[in-house]
Amino acid sequence: MTSDGRGLHGKLLARLGPEITSGAYPPGTVLRTDELEQRFDVSRTVVREAVRVLESMHLVESRRRVGVTVRPTEEWHVFDPQVIRWRLAGSDRPRQLRSLTVLRSAIEPVAAGLAARLATSEQCAELTRHALGMVATSRGQQLDAYLVHDVAFHHVILRASGNEMFAKLGDVVAEVLAGRTEHRVMFTDPDPAAVTLHVRVAEAVRARDAERAERLTREITVGAMAELDVLAP
Repeated sequence: MTSDGRGLHGKLLARLGPEITSGAYPPGTVLRTDELEQRFDVSRTVVREAVRVLESMHLVESRRRVGVTVRPTEEWHVFDPQVIRWRLAGSDRPRQLRSLTVLRSAIEPVAAGLAARLATSEQCAELTRHALGMVATSRGQQLDAYLVHDVAFHHVILRASGNEMFAKLGDVVAEVLAGRTEHRVMFTDPDPAAVTLHVRVAEAVRARDAERAERLTREITVGAMAELDVLAP
């Protein structure tokens, strides 16, 4: 397919994906290819390419003589970063943020404890660099710059745990943090206590203090949930 075709099916995905994940097309809804062509003014090839991507996410399934059917929510690939992005953009954002923050609460403290035992000296240096970057960008409404360091910090924690399953959740955590920033489910400046906790986690990992690293990271996730109670009730 040409680059123009990829662009067209990407635009179709950007419209259709959020509509499915927001519930505009409830599970069981049948989407007819010809109707999609007409509605979005695209070719059948473009529709098929978009549907193929949606099928890979388990959002829909295609059947001959039936059409494209929206699958039950419990069958969706909910860890897919694009699915997370679409769901965070919809009306169900508060519940989705809570669900993802509970996941973080279960995983990240354990990952931090493991990182304190297993992190390389390079990873310890990365953690410190990004924690200090968070401090430097935590004032003056620099949320986009802050996000870069915040995402990198949590990626390092998950990778440094030595657990490949945890490491694969890095993109999930990144989408949570990016979604909070994009949809302004954050204070105009990050909570100073939370920023300080990230610095202390970096120190605990460098000191090989697994118990402290785990406890401090749990405080970060508890604080994140408390912010949601205020900003996304």
